Amino acid sequence: MSASEHQAEPGRAQAWPSLAFDDWKDTCVTLQLWTQVVGKVRLKLAPMVNHWWQVTLYVTATGLTTSAMPYQGRFLQIDFDFLAHRLLLRTSDGTIDSFALAPCSVADFYAEVVARLRALGIDVHIWTMPSEIEGAVPFDRDREHAAYDGDAAQRFWRQLVQVDRVMNVFRGRFLGKCSPVHFFWGSFDLAVTRFSGRTAPPLTSHSPNLGDWVMREAYSHEVSSCGFWPGNGGLGYPAFYAYAYPEPAGFGEGQVPPPAAYNTDLGQFILPYDAVRTADSPDDLLLQFLQSSYEACADRARWDRHALER
Repeated sequence: MSASEHQAEPGRAQAWPSLAFDDWKDTCVTLQLWTQVVGKVRLKLAPMVNHWWQVTLYVTATGLTTSAMPYQGRFLQIDFDFLAHRLLLRTSDGTIDSFALAPCSVADFYAEVVARLRALGIDVHIWTMPSEIEGAVPFDRDREHAAYDGDAAQRFWRQLVQVDRVMNVFRGRFLGKCSPVHFFWGSFDLAVTRFSGRTAPPLTSHSPNLGDWVMREAYSHEVSSCGFWPGNGGLGYPAFYAYAYPEPAGFGEGQVPPPAAYNTDLGQFILPYDAVRTADSPDDLLLQFLQSSYEACADRARWDRHALER
């Protein structure tokens, strides 16, 4: 389907577009690596914030952004624009540069970003090994991943727009410590995380090309977390997820709206995106899933819900 045909789709079909993972998995992998290049610039420039919140990207009216990053008395911002299909680099002194998002290797994308940054007077050195991807090769040597289907990338962004919108409603109901709704380029998912306020036991799981100390910081306190995957990481289809760390006894027995269910292999509740997309009220179904999976954690772990909730 062309972009013009997609734009002609009626109301909800356009707002909550369909996008089977198999139809764009090559683009998805490439785009994940491109966002890692940009995300690692943010990692290098932004001051540390608890749980690594400073490294994430954010959904915008046209795509994804780093938001403003400090560099020697200036701000730098890098945006993926999935309407115009361009990468934009802006600085607070009024300079701007951009290049087209089109099929090209990760190595060429990386080289282009570095060259454009230097042209703007910004010299940033990042670790070129992708994070959280099994069997990855450094950005500057990756000529295998080079796909970019603009229509698919735009559909994915439109999915993120809807998910971001609903997740922010959910986030606003919580008075306790809570993350922004933000996009993690390592795992390529949009997420929001609530905290009980209590510390958690050290995390012992491992992720490829990611220091254990990174994950221990991310999960230093008790969390109820939820988010959206496009189907990467072996899941194979777009879905919403919800998990708790540490997982309280009986968490998987929590009542969530069907067809959501607890996946014992993942240790998470999973709700297929297509079930939300085709529901009579996508917003209501998604909010029910987010709330009920949170309650499965908060009630069983004895969070102080009276103090934490609006």
